[in-house]
Order: sequence, then structure tokens, then C-alpha cells
Amino acid sequence: MNQPIPIARLLRHPVASTESRESSALLIGAGVFVVTFIVAWLSFLGREIPISGRGSVGQFVALGSALAAIIMFVIARVLLNTNSTDGAALQGGQDFPTVRLRWYDIGALALAHAVVALLGWLAVADLMAKSFNGAMVFTVPGAILAAVAIAVSSYAVVLSSINLTPMSVSVILVVFLVAGSFTSMLSATDPLWWQKNLSTLGISDDISALAFNLTLIVAGVIVTTIAHYATAAIPVRTAKEVSGRNFVRGSLVLLGVLLACVGIFPVDRFLTAHNVAASGMAAVYIAMVLCLQRFIPAMPRVFVLLGYVFVAVIVVLAVFFVTGYYNLTAVELVAFLLIFSWLVVFLRNSRAMGRGDGPNADKAAASMTGSNPVAS
Repeated sequence: MNQPIPIARLLRHPVASTESRESSALLIGAGVFVVTFIVAWLSFLGREIPISGRGSVGQFVALGSALAAIIMFVIARVLLNTNSTDGAALQGGQDFPTVRLRWYDIGALALAHAVVALLGWLAVADLMAKSFNGAMVFTVPGAILAAVAIAVSSYAVVLSSINLTPMSVSVILVVFLVAGSFTSMLSATDPLWWQKNLSTLGISDDISALAFNLTLIVAGVIVTTIAHYATAAIPVRTAKEVSGRNFVRGSLVLLGVLLACVGIFPVDRFLTAHNVAASGMAAVYIAMVLCLQRFIPAMPRVFVLLGYVFVAVIVVLAVFFVTGYYNLTAVELVAFLLIFSWLVVFLRNSRAMGRGDGPNADKAAASMTGSNPVAS
């Protein structure tokens, strides 16, 4: 029967196994609880605290969770890189290759976790305030609630950081995009922004524009991370296949760079650069989908056909916009949804190729070993 890991060994090898990772996350969460309780108690001392709003428990939890998310994500990646042998041993049993994150990848993912934690706890606090209308929280219970919430957030972020996979990165991207976009929409000073286009959200000087532009910039960096994750799993055996994989990887990286540029160059101040970046995203995506079969012949046919359908829908929407049937906001929303849905499905298909599932696996194995898969 397996024995629990001794504490001394856990401290020396915090990411050596699934059990050690869970235990390490619990220890970090416990430390965050103690520190946060002291800070919250001092902040709430001698007064009754509202559930949400300025100076509330909800605001403290949201800001504390965002700060903790950034710190904990970076600490977890440092632990993983410092104990790279332990991390590689555990990841060896998984179905994706290990991809070393660059500093800006880590920064973007840490910020994405922070934004999701911030907005999530603000929404929870607002809901609780409406459920307990007029209720106030005393100092000690408020400090305990705040410490528990921030500790839970830290625990979740540590595990997310250590156990990053291509699919988890894509989920983080989608959740971050949804959270950031809705925050910008709900805080927009112009309630009729949708009658123009999505870029209208980024042209003011308020929190709405900051949220919109920052969301696009960070999302663009995350897309470049996904580009490395997604293409690393694609099997290659010839120079042509290597070139094809590099083409797809470069296209995905360019897609992320252009997405970030849409946020870097607001439409009211950099009209030409903004439009070039936005239209360039569509052009790169369409070119990548149409050339995917040529550059990655092993890609599943159903997925290739799905890409063609998505491109056709985008073209039809563009025609509807030109003829005045749809406004630009509707076209942009649907196009963004299709592109990022395609990206998530691409991750799953490339991972399946890397695992060697399906009929292509037999052909690959035969070419590498010289055996006849039919005869075997």
C-alpha cells in the first residue's frame, strides 16, 4: 500500500508527483490564509463591513485574489522550472509534449488568472449583497471569509499553473476573453456602442476602454502560447512536414500578434494600424484554414472540412455587412466566436495526432519501423 509523502521530502520535491503537487498547493493556500487573515483583520478592525461596494469584503477579496493569483502563478512556474526533472517525470505520462513557457507567456497567463479571479469574486459579492439585502459583516467573520476566499483562489491558481496543458490554456483564454469583454460592455459609457462596432469599446478614456484593450493584448500573447503548445504535438517525419508545421505555427503566432495590435492601436487614434491588424487577423485565419490540408496532410478530414465551413460563414457574414443586412458588430462577434472555437478544436485534434490515435498512427508507425501494419 502506498504511504503518504513525508513533509521533508515534499519540501525538497514539491512537484514530483500528483500527490506532492496537491500537498504543495494546500501548504501554499494555508500560508496565504494566515497572512490574509491578519491583513484583513487589521483592515476591518473596529467597523462593520458591507458585502459589496467600496471598502467591502467583496472588494477586498477580489483585489486580494487578483494579487495572489499573479504571485502564486509565478511562484508555481518557478517551482516547476527549478524542479524541472520532477516536472518532466510527471508530464511524461501525459499526452502532450512539455513546452517551456517564456517570460511574457507567464506574465500574460498570470494576468489572465488575476482578471478572472477579480471579476469572478466581484460578481459573487454583488450576488451575495443582493441576496442579503442590507446585511453587514463583523470584523472577525469578515476576515475569515476573506482569508478563505483568497486562500481557495491561491490553491486553484497554483494547481492551474503547475498542471498547464494545451486544453487548460485554451480554456483560460476563452474564460478570460468572455470576462474581459463583458466587463467592457457592461461598463461602457455609450450604451449604444453595439450600433457601431466592437472597436468602439476601446476608444474612450474610462475603465471600459482599458478593459477592452488590455483583454485583447493579453489574449494575443496567450494565443502565441497556444501556437507553440498546439503545433508541438503535431508529428513530423519529413522536411516538408516540418515546414508545414512551421507555417501553421507562424500563422498562429501572427494571429496572436495581430490580436494584440488591435488592442495596442485604438481605432480613434490609430485608424489605419487598427484596421490593418483587424483585417489581417481574418486574412491570416482564412489562409491558414485553406492551406491546412496541404501543410499538414495528416490532419483529420472532418476538422479540415469544419474549417472550410467556418470560412464560408465568415464570407457570407461579410457579404451581409456590405449589403447592409448585418451591422459590423454582429459580423465581428460571430467571426471571433468561430475563430476561437476553431482554435480550441485545433488543439484537441493536434493533441490526438500527437498521441497517435486513429488510422494515421498505423501509417506513421509503419514508416518509422519499416513494418507492415496490415500484416501485423
